[in-house]
Amino acid sequence: MKQVTLGGFLTKRPRPNLNESGEGSSQTPITNQSIPSVSNAIPQTPCSNETNDGVDLKDLPKDPADRPMITSYASNIRDDVRRANLLQGPCQIRLHKFPKKKIGDRLRSFVPSWFNDFDWLEYSVKNKKAYCLYCYVCGDLMGQKGGRDAFVSQEVLLSIRQEIGQDVFALLVDESSDVSKKEQMAIVLRYVDSLGFVKERFIGVVHVKDTSSLTLKNALNEVLTSNKLSFSQIRGQGYDGASNMRGEFNGLKALILQENDTAFYVHCFAHQLQLVVVAVAKKHDGVSDFFEQISLVVNVVCASCKRKDMLREQARQRVQKGLCSGELETGRGLNQETTLVRAGDTRWGSHFNTLTSLVKLFADVLVVLEFVKVDGGSLANRQQASGILAYFQSYEFVFYLYMMYDILHLTGTLSKQLQKKDLDILEAASMVRGTMDALQSLRDTGFATILPKVSSFCQTHNIATLEMQDFYIGARNRTTTKTNRFHFEVEIFNTVVDMQLTEYRDRFSETSTQLREYMGALSPCDSFSQFDKSKLLKLAKLYKYDFDDSDLIDLEGQLEIFYHSSIKDERFTTLKGIFELSRLMVSTGKHRSYPLVYKLLKLALILPVATASVERCISKMKLLKTDLRNKIGDEFLNDALLCYVETEALVKVDNEKVMERFQKMSARRGQI
Repeated sequence: MKQVTLGGFLTKRPRPNLNESGEGSSQTPITNQSIPSVSNAIPQTPCSNETNDGVDLKDLPKDPADRPMITSYASNIRDDVRRANLLQGPCQIRLHKFPKKKIGDRLRSFVPSWFNDFDWLEYSVKNKKAYCLYCYVCGDLMGQKGGRDAFVSQEVLLSIRQEIGQDVFALLVDESSDVSKKEQMAIVLRYVDSLGFVKERFIGVVHVKDTSSLTLKNALNEVLTSNKLSFSQIRGQGYDGASNMRGEFNGLKALILQENDTAFYVHCFAHQLQLVVVAVAKKHDGVSDFFEQISLVVNVVCASCKRKDMLREQARQRVQKGLCSGELETGRGLNQETTLVRAGDTRWGSHFNTLTSLVKLFADVLVVLEFVKVDGGSLANRQQASGILAYFQSYEFVFYLYMMYDILHLTGTLSKQLQKKDLDILEAASMVRGTMDALQSLRDTGFATILPKVSSFCQTHNIATLEMQDFYIGARNRTTTKTNRFHFEVEIFNTVVDMQLTEYRDRFSETSTQLREYMGALSPCDSFSQFDKSKLLKLAKLYKYDFDDSDLIDLEGQLEIFYHSSIKDERFTTLKGIFELSRLMVSTGKHRSYPLVYKLLKLALILPVATASVERCISKMKLLKTDLRNKIGDEFLNDALLCYVETEALVKVDNEKVMERFQKMSARRGQI
């Protein structure tokens, strides 16, 4: 049999500078004995070979088995570690007695002459395996996994498919353009795993020629089919409010419902919440002008490096003075450097972050505005800064600032909760109702609590305060017949909060549909106080492909027995939601005793709440495909992004499985 060489598996790189005899290059092969010292390669400076983190670049591990992953080093020294490893060169032990392994009918071993042909090749004596130095240095996304993204991503997808099997799932989809102006559609599946945990897994990103609903459906069908999944397994859909996604007649939602009428649609809760904030910011004149002025101040203050440096320096001096006087406390995470945050209609929670940063930096912002007012580059800039400064130093601005801060604080808390992956639809609806109750309470008693905050802020920053019993002075300094209290409490505070409540009721009207009313009967809270067998049977009838007539009869009996056995079991009396019920049923084995009850529970759990998981995938896509990597192909982007997003599944991928997949792609002359 012909001897197998490494060149049989890899393309040999042309080697220049051959001598006349045709022998190898005159350059001495790199060995551990001839590895160039880092100290010789880098100009010597005090402590040049030791980083601030205590890593000695001259004493990095040579054996590949001993090297920690590049990502385990601090981010500020990773490039230094990469450079030191490259200067150190590959671990090429030429005089080692390499162990032999039986492959086929012959004993084979690593051949040291391969080091001459492949300057990146190295060998680990401890692991008895060959490695690629460049893969270690540049393969941060892969850690120390072998193989290319294409092979590993297939193993990641396989593990996700095995978790789902033939079970049902919900579909989360969103699209966005990448840096190359290609429209990319990201797909996430939501399902319940074998342990009763809710999972949201990314399965791919697809380039679509346009964003019409039919194009999206066809692309979606191809992805599901390639993963041995189908539209018949879908039991829920979650998208944003775009017409091509949620259209009643021709949207993606409608097209999938034609294929499967049990794929119930849920409008992303987090997106609806952002629409509530944006709607009020546009409909109320005072609030609209308030956010417009804040947008202008961000533009003015952050317009140049000089102004931003001035803002940072003012903040540093203020913090230093506060620490010396004892007004500010020291501690981990306190007094961090911050800057003004721009509010965006499509960025969840950005309006609240903007107000938070402005409250912290208000005094520093005033200093920058004073500077621009006097030394602005043009008359327009000076006039703009003067106008913003006059508005910011008014009592009305401070009132709007604290009123919107309190309102958006409630909204921001809800937004963060809605972005949890394992949040179920019942808990989300409960949180929305709780936020509406908190807003109603704020309307009833909030005005009295805001006034002291406004007065204190005005005194701190030398802003003139108003007496609530005096007559309100309107535009052009005209005295009106209404008092300041009536203007601020009735015309501003009550009106804005009422608009918020109205938007909540309009946007979240779907939370009171029959589907969620029936699901509420599954809640284990307060010892199954909401349990209603008739509602649960009606819920099962909505899923006609999962429960036939005989199943409904059996389900009725299982529900009755499950209820009476659970209320007497102490483990089930303290549960706080159906997500905890699912996990406990699996851990106690009740999912096998009451399979139809557990099936109904899973159908309730997989209904999507928010598209936050898809949004995160798109954000990570923009970290992979950047201006400097704008020619990444669609297939490579999909493979790399899958490995980048699904790190939990990636770490479980076995190298042997990747090698086996590569081996089966085509006939090989030897076993890898």
